[in-house]
Amino acid sequence: MAACELYSKFARVWLPDVAEVWKSGTLIRDYTPGGLTLAVQLDDGTEVEYKIDPQTNNLPPLRNPNILVGENDLTALSYLHEPAVLHNLKVRFLDSKLIYTYCGIVLVAINPYESLPIYEADIINAYSGQNMGDMDPHIFAVAEEAYKQMARDEKNQSIIVSGESGAGKTVSAKYAMRYFATVSRSSLETRVEERVLASNPIMEALGNAKTTRNDNSSRFGKYIEIGFDKKRCIIGANMRTYLLEKSRVVFQAHGERNYHIFYQLCASSHLPEFKALKLGCADEFRYTNQGQNLVIDGLDDTKEMCNTRRAFSLLRIGESDQMEIFQILAALLHLSNVEVKYQSADASSISPDDPHLMVFCELTGVPCEDMAHWLCHRKIQTTTETYVKSISKIHAINGRDALAKHIYATLFSWIVDRINGALKSAVKQHSFIGVLDIYGFETFDINSFEQFCINYANEKLQQQFNQHVFKLEQEEYMKEEIPWTLIDFYDNQPCINLIEAKLGVLDLLDEECKMPKGSDDTWAQKLYNMLLRQNAHFDKPRLSNTAFIIHHFADKVEYQCEGFLEKNKDTVNEEQINVLKNCKFELLLKLFEDEEKMPSYTKKRSSIRAGSAQRDNKKTVGLQFRQSLHLLMDTLNATAPHYVRCIKPNDHKASFVLDPGRTMQQLRACGILETIRISAAGFPSRWTYQEFFSRYRVLMKQEDVFPDRKQTCKDLMKKLIKDQDKYQFGKNKIFFRAGQVAYLEKLRSDKLRIACVRIQKVIRCWLARKKYLRMRESAITIQRHVRGHQARSYVTFLRRTRAAVLIQKNVRMWETRRCYQQQRVAAVAIQSFFRAYMARKQYYKLMYEQKALVIQTWARGWLARVRYRRTLAAVILLQSCVRRMRAKKELKMLKVEARSVEHFRKLNFGMENKIIELQHKINEQHKENRELNEKLNIVEKTATVEREKQNREIQNLHRSVQKANAKAEKLPSLLEQLSFLQHELETTHKEKDDLEEQTKVYRMQTQQVMEDLNMKNNLLNSEKDELNKLILEQIQQLTDLRKQMEDTSQLEKDLTEERSRYQTLLSEHLNLEERHRDLKDEMSVNIDSNQFSDKRRGSGSSSNSSEFTVSLGSTDNEDSSIPTEDETQSTADLPVLLKLQRRVKELEQDKQSLWKQLDKKEEVQQEKAKEEEEQRSIGRAELDLERLKRQELESHNKKLKQDLNELRKSLTTENSDLMPPAPGTLPYKILLEQLNSSNDELEVRKEEVLLLRSHMVRQEALKHKGSALGEGVNLDLEIPPIHNPDRSTDIHTLNEDGELWLAYEGLKETNRLLERQMQDQEHFHSERYNMLLEEVKKLKSEKEEQQKLMTQSLSLPEDARIDAGLNQEITRLTNENLELMATQEKQEQTIRKLKKQLKTYVRKVEDFEVSAQQKNSVSVMNAPVRVVNISRKEKEYRGMLEYREGDEGHLLKTMVTDLKPRGVAVNFLPGLPAYIIFMCLRYADSVNDDQRVSSLLNTTISSIKGVIKRRGNDFEVVSFWLANTCRLMHCLKQYSGDETVMKQNTAKQNEHCLVNFELSEYQQVLGDLAIQIYRQLIQCMAEILQPLIVASMLDTETMQGALGSKATGLRKRSTSLPEEGPITVDVLLEHLSRFYITMTQHGMDADIVKQVVKQQFYIICAVTLNHLLLRKDMCSWSKGLQIRYNVWQLKEWLTERELADCGAKETLEPLFEAAQLLQINKKTEEDAQAICNMCSALNTAQIVKVLTLYTPVIEFEERVSSTFIATVKNLLKDRIELSTLMMDAKRMFSVTLTFAPSPVALETIQIPASLRLGFLTHI
Repeated sequence: MAACELYSKFARVWLPDVAEVWKSGTLIRDYTPGGLTLAVQLDDGTEVEYKIDPQTNNLPPLRNPNILVGENDLTALSYLHEPAVLHNLKVRFLDSKLIYTYCGIVLVAINPYESLPIYEADIINAYSGQNMGDMDPHIFAVAEEAYKQMARDEKNQSIIVSGESGAGKTVSAKYAMRYFATVSRSSLETRVEERVLASNPIMEALGNAKTTRNDNSSRFGKYIEIGFDKKRCIIGANMRTYLLEKSRVVFQAHGERNYHIFYQLCASSHLPEFKALKLGCADEFRYTNQGQNLVIDGLDDTKEMCNTRRAFSLLRIGESDQMEIFQILAALLHLSNVEVKYQSADASSISPDDPHLMVFCELTGVPCEDMAHWLCHRKIQTTTETYVKSISKIHAINGRDALAKHIYATLFSWIVDRINGALKSAVKQHSFIGVLDIYGFETFDINSFEQFCINYANEKLQQQFNQHVFKLEQEEYMKEEIPWTLIDFYDNQPCINLIEAKLGVLDLLDEECKMPKGSDDTWAQKLYNMLLRQNAHFDKPRLSNTAFIIHHFADKVEYQCEGFLEKNKDTVNEEQINVLKNCKFELLLKLFEDEEKMPSYTKKRSSIRAGSAQRDNKKTVGLQFRQSLHLLMDTLNATAPHYVRCIKPNDHKASFVLDPGRTMQQLRACGILETIRISAAGFPSRWTYQEFFSRYRVLMKQEDVFPDRKQTCKDLMKKLIKDQDKYQFGKNKIFFRAGQVAYLEKLRSDKLRIACVRIQKVIRCWLARKKYLRMRESAITIQRHVRGHQARSYVTFLRRTRAAVLIQKNVRMWETRRCYQQQRVAAVAIQSFFRAYMARKQYYKLMYEQKALVIQTWARGWLARVRYRRTLAAVILLQSCVRRMRAKKELKMLKVEARSVEHFRKLNFGMENKIIELQHKINEQHKENRELNEKLNIVEKTATVEREKQNREIQNLHRSVQKANAKAEKLPSLLEQLSFLQHELETTHKEKDDLEEQTKVYRMQTQQVMEDLNMKNNLLNSEKDELNKLILEQIQQLTDLRKQMEDTSQLEKDLTEERSRYQTLLSEHLNLEERHRDLKDEMSVNIDSNQFSDKRRGSGSSSNSSEFTVSLGSTDNEDSSIPTEDETQSTADLPVLLKLQRRVKELEQDKQSLWKQLDKKEEVQQEKAKEEEEQRSIGRAELDLERLKRQELESHNKKLKQDLNELRKSLTTENSDLMPPAPGTLPYKILLEQLNSSNDELEVRKEEVLLLRSHMVRQEALKHKGSALGEGVNLDLEIPPIHNPDRSTDIHTLNEDGELWLAYEGLKETNRLLERQMQDQEHFHSERYNMLLEEVKKLKSEKEEQQKLMTQSLSLPEDARIDAGLNQEITRLTNENLELMATQEKQEQTIRKLKKQLKTYVRKVEDFEVSAQQKNSVSVMNAPVRVVNISRKEKEYRGMLEYREGDEGHLLKTMVTDLKPRGVAVNFLPGLPAYIIFMCLRYADSVNDDQRVSSLLNTTISSIKGVIKRRGNDFEVVSFWLANTCRLMHCLKQYSGDETVMKQNTAKQNEHCLVNFELSEYQQVLGDLAIQIYRQLIQCMAEILQPLIVASMLDTETMQGALGSKATGLRKRSTSLPEEGPITVDVLLEHLSRFYITMTQHGMDADIVKQVVKQQFYIICAVTLNHLLLRKDMCSWSKGLQIRYNVWQLKEWLTERELADCGAKETLEPLFEAAQLLQINKKTEEDAQAICNMCSALNTAQIVKVLTLYTPVIEFEERVSSTFIATVKNLLKDRIELSTLMMDAKRMFSVTLTFAPSPVALETIQIPASLRLGFLTHI
């Protein structure tokens, strides 16, 4: 984009200013390229001419649009430069009162010098579990990100907090630690978090002091590692300290104080326990009164002393140790007042009667004379003698102060060690988060050794920071797969080398300290000589020879050399230390003993010790600090860093006052601007495609919008920004250069402004027309009345005037309309011609460029190929020539040698030597033959390579020819190139032919030579063959070895896999044991029948578990335990013990395997017996029914036969009185009909009996159909008809009805069944016997192998014996593991098969029963006779279930533990388990058994508690048992016999009341259980809703408006994880509907459902409002509209389900008022009053927070002014309300369990067969 477009009129820029650093202004005129000045008008109205350097063209930086001002992330700004950063921080800090801001990965924290309510527990809960960019910047967000990355990536984290003194580093680190302590509660009994936080008051008291810049300045650096276990709970901490400012102990500048602990001691001197310390006011001691500022405003030292002592107690430092610490500190105060008297220039003295010296010696336990002597003397040692020399007064005072500093530093280090010991955990640390609170870059008027070390540390930290920022930036580009160039960032390694490298500043300082006469001046001269010219970062001041300048990354600093050597040496008088070592004070002795025990080269303590008595081994302070700093950097590099940069806004400690100069200086020093520079060098602005589309949708036309958002955005970007270097398209985002977002915002605002003008035009036209019509109507009305009042004579005149007016109006309208249409047509024509011209021009330009590119590519390719061929041909030619010359020379040499040798041999040797000569010739010919073979192979290889190259070239040429032919029509200019290529192809063909001819000639020559040599090689072929055979054998051996190596490697892999599997099996075994312990109380086992087997099983499992624990203990303690004396004595017997242990284990395993086999047999037998009993019981029940039916049919059949016989007798008997009727008469016909009907009915009855008997046989066969016993059973028994002509007459006579034949068939089937059962039993026993024999054989073989191994191991040495034993154990365990895994897999497969078979058999049985029923029904329907029903008397049930004593466990296991709520809730009566349990309870009450009643209720309650404990996260389970618990409680009350309750029951229900027991106490217990389950239900529901609330209510925009979204920084999009899909309010409502449907299906009381819904809506309101108050990007007008729409949807959901009166709407009032507050006008006092009247559910803090966070999304909105917020505060000051900012999202409304009687009658309840409650019987 051209500068003239950006620097146009009304563009806003930044101008440098001396006082305010940067001032804002507006351009008055457009900038013209090449201009030397810019006309700028400042915000105060003054006009300024800004000069532009023509060489550098330094245009002033542009301002960001107002919409981007106040962003949470500085990298979200479009223009990234110093003034934009400073202005954004200023707006957030002063206007919005926000102290935290992101800058990429850095959190910028500005000290407000005021306590803010943003660190409470509810704020911590709101930030817990949230992503970093989702909430407003906060120290809690950084802590949460570190905690989350530690849990997700399993990598250690670190939070680096840095800044100037007074910037708030200590407070930030403290809040980060508080966050970890709050969100990560320890699982241990001891509160580790409290102890970790308790270290802060101690370290502040001992290491913090008041300075001119800060009232609580940390005078040391510390790094705290907070350790976590695998469950991410705090288990301990460790602290390292750096560079304690010891000089503050003895000296304080004006207005400063010593360390807080001294003033706390003086303020508490009146306490009884401190009387012995003989302290007084702080102004009485020299070490505390030098600063003349003894009191800090708002700080009570007495209370702080109490906090310090309480912290000591929490960290297990007892009262005695505390008093010893205070005793040493009091002694230091008394030492400061010891008076040194002047005697001479080289002598001084101290009176032994000095009161302060006496108190010092009394407190420390040293003799006064010795201490007084050595404070004024020193010992000088020579090679022969030792002298004691007095020292001057100044040296004596310095020695006294050095002793005080040394004692304080040693005490400080000892306290740090004690704190680390108290915070150390015995549990293994899984990971840690380190919090580094370290000093920032410092520069004063006089900078000494301390500032040098501080700035050196900041150089190291800045280097690490720069590398980390660059790494993250690079990773982001690589992840998005966009091209990126190396970003140049400042590397301060030269400055670090200047300080720490060999012959650097620290090295020269240590070298000078070793010199006998070393001084600061000589050290300065060495620096000038060594570093001044060699290093650009080192400089010398002009007017000083005792100072030097170092150019740091932040600024150049001048250091004064005075005191560097003394501070680096840190010397103390050794005799004074010896006096203290001989004291009687235990703590003081312990301090110096610990110092002696730890030599300097093994010290890993982070705090810088104050000195040692051994000078030879003593390290300098600089060396110690350098080593500790390197250790710190190693730790930080091994962790994932998170940065917090603290800024001090002003030097006057004024609240919310920002000094721009000081702020900009700190931003440069802490690396913020370097981060901005790195971001600006790349692509700082990043948008996802969806966000870009929603924001800049207004810049697109409808036809430009495609379903693919990515392609749509790409097309828009190509139209808007022509320079493609200004943006890049990533996988998920669009990356913009600096300034491009501002340009897009300008285009968007222009488009919106045009649209607004258009809308305003239409609305104004509508208003004017409306006004005109209203005025016209009124005028007509007036005219009508006037005309009516006037004379009739004026009517005609008025009509004419009205007609004239109408004609004029129409004519004028026609004229104006015609003029408008002409202008419009002309404008459209001009636009069309102009656009066509521009389009053609652009098209021609693109075509020209494309053709030029094509021509260039072809030409460059052809030139490159020609150049390559020429060079290749030249190289080959040179190689051939050189090789030919070498070959000729070698041939000549060989010929000459051959001739000379032959002549010499002819002259000197005889005929005998000729044989040897011939042999030599043969050997030479063999050599020549080999050489010729090699040359031939080389020539053939070169020929093949050249041939392949030529073929490739030919193929390439063919391809090029094809491409050229294809493009010949479009590009005729390529024909010449094609001809040229053809010519080249012909030349290559010629060259190829020449080469082939040469190769043929060469082959002929070589063949002739080979034929000559073949005769000579025949003699050596046999030897060659033998050698080849040997080589082949060796190759075979090598392949075998390789296979063996591969097999061994594969075995090793299998072994590692088996180990891992074994470990997983062990962990699973432990989990199963724990689960077994939890379920022991719930299991009910038949003790009488299984007692013996249970005992053996328990013993086996206990032995297994004991062996397992022993093995685990042995493996765990191998590395950690220290061998004792007994263990060392028993090492000699270790192999024997191992053998014995191994043998014992084997015997125990054999025993256990046998016991297991017996147990398995017994279990199998018991299971078979149970199955047979169940089958028999089922079969018996069905057979009993069938027998009853058969008996009834037979009895009825007998009756019919008797009637028939009586009729026959009556007919046959001859009686005179009763003669039979004659045939043909009416009685005879009636009797005949009755006889026929009875015969028909008899036949039907016979058929029914046959069917029943066949059904009985089928039932017997079905029992064994699924097993192997029933394979041969034929279930499809075809009953032959009764009248069969094939039967014999005897059968007919014996079996008239066919019953005998049917019985015979049934007996045959049963015989077959029994035979098959016997065969299967024999087969099973034989298989079992074979298996036992195989196991016995296996055990014998294993026993023999063990004996062999024992004999072998006895012959081995001890070490080899142990190794062999271990290897044997490993192999044995692996084999056992494999066998167990194989058996487990087989068992799983068999279980699966059996389950499948069971399912299929169940389906078959069901289908068979259905088909049988259908056949019966069809046969009955088709029967011609009438149906005879078997009448049964109806039973009257009493509404109770009988059960045997001891069946409670089985009942509750079926109805509570193993019950699946989903199937019961959908298919059966709601509350069925409660009804069944109560009906069983009624039976126990009816038999007057109090033990049954109590056991049933107690086990029910414990079972429900167990289910809730195990499955408390399942909403369906919790809801189901809440409904059933309430129903059981209501049943106890409904049937309790209470008169008030009985009025609501029916008469039948009152008959079912409890008779013998009064169970009101159990009603209370069940009510408590229901409340507990209700709370668990709310927690489960809250866990499900929590991730959905913010995403659905705030993040997702279901109302797609034209406002779009704002740009966000790198924080929001640092992860760029793929999102599953938008979570809208519909998703939230689906979950609410699912909850509601589940509760209603479970039969939950309507009152409880309403309370649950109310709690749901409160959680939604609280979570949404809390996030709204913590997210500045959500406080806008459009977001308020979205929230109101979402709240309306929630209310509609309540109305649809008739829940409007449950109180849920009232819980949404705070959220609804907050949404209204975002949309209401916020300008005048009337608006403020309206806000106060409207927001009754919000408190003052929440209203002010929303107004402060209000952020405009578009340019036409305005921010809320501070005066308006002050007006609202003033109006709300009289409100009486809570001042908490956040709503308590964990608040739970109290639940009320109202009585709801059941209309269900107990006697009507039927128990489904699927519940398998056959042991319960209705009474």
